[in-house]
Amino acid sequence: MHALIIGASGATGTSLARLLGNDGRYRKITAFTRRPMPAPAGTEGKWVNHVVDFRQPATWAHLVQGDAAFSCLGTTLKTAGSQSAQFEIDHDYQLSFAQAAARNGVGTLVLVSAAQANADSRFFYMRMKGQLENAVRALPFAKTVILRPPMLVRDHSDRPSEILTVKLLRGLNAIGLFRSQKPMPTETLARAMCQAAAEFPEGVHILEAADIWQAAP
Repeated sequence: MHALIIGASGATGTSLARLLGNDGRYRKITAFTRRPMPAPAGTEGKWVNHVVDFRQPATWAHLVQGDAAFSCLGTTLKTAGSQSAQFEIDHDYQLSFAQAAARNGVGTLVLVSAAQANADSRFFYMRMKGQLENAVRALPFAKTVILRPPMLVRDHSDRPSEILTVKLLRGLNAIGLFRSQKPMPTETLARAMCQAAAEFPEGVHILEAADIWQAAP
């Protein structure tokens, strides 16, 4: 199969690319990035990198051709600088990618969303993710898999707020609280994405945290 990735340079995307590279079912991995990205370990001989301007989908949409599209692009509000800038990256760029894939006959879309995504939420982040979910569900993919992970844990994270939150949640988990929001390694999420793309039947699948843990081999 031929895998297409948006968000390959992030923690989840890098784990995903490495797993796909070691999966004999995938012969080619094409990543769409804003800056050049060297082939991750294990993807040598399969890796293709298109450097694109996500604001100009007409210049790259024709390249989104393959068997399975994996969408895990995202940023933080702090990094983006404003809600409108974050919406452009987390919603618009990913929707343009999904629309191009659907037009080009890609059969499967795997999208990383967020816990409690809801288009009617009064919270900006959950509302944005819910709106994106609704938009991609309307596209004519044979298989659509939407994953709603809890807080993600990156290897060797250097973000103080992330480290503190993970410690707090793990402490609460230990006494039986917030177990549905147990922090999840990005590697686990990536394994579930690979498994869902290759093994799930056609249709729309929404995976909450417990489903993701179960799907990851």
